[in-house]
Amino acid sequence: MRIKNLIITAAIILALTGCKTATENTLSYFRNLGDSPSGVMPQGSGYEIKVVPEDELAIIVTSKVPEASAMFNQPQANYATRGEYSAQPNPKIQTYIVDRQGDIIMPVLGRINVAGKTTREIEQIINLKVSETVKDPFVRVELMGFNINVMGEVKNPHRIHVASERFTLLDALSAAGDLTEFGERSNVLVIREENGHQTYHRMNLADSNIFSSPYFYLQQNDVVYVEPNQIRIDNSKYNQNNAYKLTVISTIVSATSVIASLVIALVAK
Repeated sequence: MRIKNLIITAAIILALTGCKTATENTLSYFRNLGDSPSGVMPQGSGYEIKVVPEDELAIIVTSKVPEASAMFNQPQANYATRGEYSAQPNPKIQTYIVDRQGDIIMPVLGRINVAGKTTREIEQIINLKVSETVKDPFVRVELMGFNINVMGEVKNPHRIHVASERFTLLDALSAAGDLTEFGERSNVLVIREENGHQTYHRMNLADSNIFSSPYFYLQQNDVVYVEPNQIRIDNSKYNQNNAYKLTVISTIVSATSVIASLVIALVAK
């Protein structure tokens, strides 16, 4: 009787464990927040994107006397940003491409190193230089967007052009149509080039602490890769095995057919 009770108890425990595994929610984000209706999300330090070589900058210098500051601006033209063509009759301010040394060359001011600086810092540098000849200048520097790649188990993997300076991992996944049901939410890879080296960081979307990660805000040419989960891997292996079996069976049937044809031909002789 005692052994029978132990067997029944073990069976019940296994059944309950199996039910818990089957109903566990693995598709939700930020599962560690629990069921609390509200709260404060963890945050990292303030973030501003840094300019790197090949970035495109729009720089406008103005003042109370526009004629005094006009010489610091490039002449206007009928095209907008790099890689685009505009047939519109209204001219637009030309942009500056940061060269491999991290410099731009502005009218009058000449070569200015901008790599590793934020747009606000560049504004301050140019403002200080212009102030030597122009009273109360106003300088506006804008990054003309950047590109990132989203790959793997998302609904629309593609290269995304970002039009603002603040773009998060969640923005990227939303722009790619979110993860598929086969995406591994606990292991999203962000690949980044820093100081000439490729670095990477793994992000767990089930953990709200990603908001404080330095990889939460994306930078120029970042790659976001969503790995397949175990279900996708198992399905792939199953399909490969079935394809292999079908190939073997097809080969055997073909060989048997050839042998049968030869036997019939020999018997007929």
